[in-house]
Amino acid sequence: MIVVMQGNATPANIQAVIEQMVELGFNVHRTSGEGQMILAGVGTPGAFEVAEFSVLPGVQTAYRISSPYKLAGRGFRPEGTVITFPNGVKVGGKEVTIMAGPCSVESREQILLSAQQVKAAGAQFLRGGAYKPRSSPYSFQGMGVEGLKLLREVGDITGLLVITEVMEISQIEPMLPYIDCFQVGARNMQNFNLLRELGHVRKPVLMKRGISATIEEVLLSAEYILSGGNYDLMLCERGIRTYETATRNTMDISAIPVLKKLTHLPVFGDPSHGVGIREFVPAMALASVAAGADGLLMEMHPNPDKAMSDGAQSLFPDQLTKLIEQLRQLAPVVGRTVA
Repeated sequence: MIVVMQGNATPANIQAVIEQMVELGFNVHRTSGEGQMILAGVGTPGAFEVAEFSVLPGVQTAYRISSPYKLAGRGFRPEGTVITFPNGVKVGGKEVTIMAGPCSVESREQILLSAQQVKAAGAQFLRGGAYKPRSSPYSFQGMGVEGLKLLREVGDITGLLVITEVMEISQIEPMLPYIDCFQVGARNMQNFNLLRELGHVRKPVLMKRGISATIEEVLLSAEYILSGGNYDLMLCERGIRTYETATRNTMDISAIPVLKKLTHLPVFGDPSHGVGIREFVPAMALASVAAGADGLLMEMHPNPDKAMSDGAQSLFPDQLTKLIEQLRQLAPVVGRTVA
């Protein structure tokens, strides 16, 4: 159930509504927007009448949430979620956010050069895997904690925010001092225990769509994080597995506007994994922004031909620079900007 309080509702009015919701068995989540307090009741309460809440002092309107995702739905924050990072970067506003870097951290020299090139191109985030979930157990698995330390070091040197993938619950605590944003990969979108724990962390999370997940499944996975009280969550379309073999995955551009309609959460596009072929990444990046994406997550490597993972889909530095210039030209057409 959603209860929208009037703009002039007093703290006593709000508390009285919360107490009545709790008495019925709801867990109550608060958010505010456009001068109003919105109370979202989730859980499995007993029988109740919405009209009972509509007439309470200070209540503007109350209605049942018909969708299975209660906190991820746009009704919880109709104006949309904007996530502000410590350095002032805002995600989910008018500006398109760019996250770029190599698939994995390979050495200090490689990740420092990558960070410098990402910064020069105009991105705000450095991406790079310290822990790498690989299809083959014999593939490079990442540098672990040493990789995290390198990410933090070069992030501080260049002024870039750091995003990297978390694979299991035990990695959350060691990662906290080194990163600015957790990334949940496609393979872990339905790792519900991991999602629950990330809901208790007060650090932003970017969650990728699973390789065969429906839109509803994406939003229900998001609900696990939101229900823990972590509302700084971003979603990411990264391509799904279909019968097509011409590309690594099928980039579902249509998912971006659909998600933008259904949820208040910022939505990213990951064209690198979406197609898996370098020459098609710029087209999919531009298409993602045209479709309404709030940001892009892309792979770039100083020397993709020598990359230890995902070299075939990683942009060359000059390609990233050119792409961001193209995005600056496109963004105003769809009412956005690129730094």
